[in-house]
Amino acid sequence: MKIRAATGADHHAIWNIFHETIATGDTYAFDPKMSREEALAYWFRAGTHTYVVELDRQSVGEADGFPGTATPSATASKQDRRIVGTYILRPNQSGGGSHVANAAFMVAGSARGQRIGRAMAEHCLDEARRMGFRAMQFNFVVSTNAPAIHLWEQLGFRIVGTLPAAFHHPEKGYVDVYVMYRSLLT
Repeated sequence: MKIRAATGADHHAIWNIFHETIATGDTYAFDPKMSREEALAYWFRAGTHTYVVELDRQSVGEADGFPGTATPSATASKQDRRIVGTYILRPNQSGGGSHVANAAFMVAGSARGQRIGRAMAEHCLDEARRMGFRAMQFNFVVSTNAPAIHLWEQLGFRIVGTLPAAFHHPEKGYVDVYVMYRSLLT
């Protein structure tokens, strides 16, 4: 598994993951019909650090610490690797709030359950600290997204606010949204 900064060559793979993730309308407050151009403009907007996760296509064994994934060989060509996840990292606000980071994560459906999200989250926390952020906040965590909430809590995030019925879930109706926060100083 390799997590690296995204490039223009990754746009197609990122769009596929982005579209697959938002099409269901159950985890992000994006329009499920958002265009490719709008999605990529959002994911690559100024001040945003965009990353991807690459896996070696040929390996389906286990890499150290990441069950179900494989470490790409040093000689693997670009065609032997596939993008299975992407995340963005940026300031949550400008000015006086710019020391608090914000991030968003998406994993390809075919790669879920392989600890890709955890690897990206850990990488993101390290990157945020390296960039000098003092905390991280997620502004809009849909309360029905149990896997994400569980991961964030395992990584030290706390629910610091609830927005009652703030998200219109396509199957469950109006559901709560959480604001989650953690310090990066400890």
